[in-house]
Amino acid sequence: MPAFAQRTTTTYTSALVPPALSLPAIEAGFPRQLHPYWPKLQGNTRAWLLEMRLMPASAIEAYADGLCYTDLMAGYYIGAPDEVLQAIADYSAWFFAWDDRHDRDVVHGRPAAWRRLRVQLHATLDSPKEHLYHQDPLVAGLADSMVRLYSFLGEGWNARFAEHSHAVIDAYDQEFRNRTSGVVPTVEEYLELRRLTFAHWIWLDLLEPSAEYELPAVVRENAAYRRAGLLCQDFAAWYNDLCSLPKEMAGGELHNLGISLIRHEGMRLEESVKEVRRRVEECITGFLRAEKQVLKFAEKIDDGSARGAALAAAVRACLSNMRNWFSSVYWFHHESGRYMVDSWDDRSTPPYVNNEAAGEK
Repeated sequence: MPAFAQRTTTTYTSALVPPALSLPAIEAGFPRQLHPYWPKLQGNTRAWLLEMRLMPASAIEAYADGLCYTDLMAGYYIGAPDEVLQAIADYSAWFFAWDDRHDRDVVHGRPAAWRRLRVQLHATLDSPKEHLYHQDPLVAGLADSMVRLYSFLGEGWNARFAEHSHAVIDAYDQEFRNRTSGVVPTVEEYLELRRLTFAHWIWLDLLEPSAEYELPAVVRENAAYRRAGLLCQDFAAWYNDLCSLPKEMAGGELHNLGISLIRHEGMRLEESVKEVRRRVEECITGFLRAEKQVLKFAEKIDDGSARGAALAAAVRACLSNMRNWFSSVYWFHHESGRYMVDSWDDRSTPPYVNNEAAGEK
């Protein structure tokens, strides 16, 4: 069932959260929000997934709403123009589909197929219009997403987004090589890789078209702004690790903070879960401190000029949506069928993925 069935307001009936995953600081201090465009967003993204051939019609009908991909983005990019949010939500759905293909290529031992896809995705980032009708749905889907996302701001933002996207593809390739050779990264190696495979910089870049403002380097490189952004994304990545640990252990995964702690720090499973949770909670308290500093920074920017007022408003909008990431990610993990492994016939194989060979027959 959809997480927000027949709902167009920002009032929620929250999902039940297992005690081991419950974060009272989020539930009490980070109120949930949902972009008012969400009902149309959900239907449009379903149609886009079908048009791009990213999921079969039967899978879209059975699983798309329950996966809650649009709910996640509609809870994060509050205030974004409708067309921006739609492009972001479609891109996010593509990202999940790409993540699933990557996993299946690992599981089925398809290095040539993965290598071919990686090369094609790199090429698509640089010239998306040339790949709009590619036979591989993932290539065509990325091309469509990039044409739309590149249309909102200037060439500087586009180049930055492409650079960050290339780095994410390379990080996925590193994870592919690790998994196929049985390498569990050390904790520090994993944390560095995770900031790329979770696409920290991409989701932070997308704050800017949502605010309809391309932030200058003086803002993006401000220590408090940068720290707030990294903490909201680290929270999301590590909470994802906490919630997906059963799924990933069932599927023989090697990339999870908990797994690295077990393998390299000698922790038992219970100890690793406690340590991941501690790090997640530190992200919350650290963000609250950084948030205050960013608000003071915005006050200094707002110097009485029209430009200063506009830039300060954009900074505050981006910061507000960093805050939204905490609640949106938190509830997503308890409402999305992506993490409900106990309901799957095979705990190692998500029912919504195409488990057939997708490149090498």
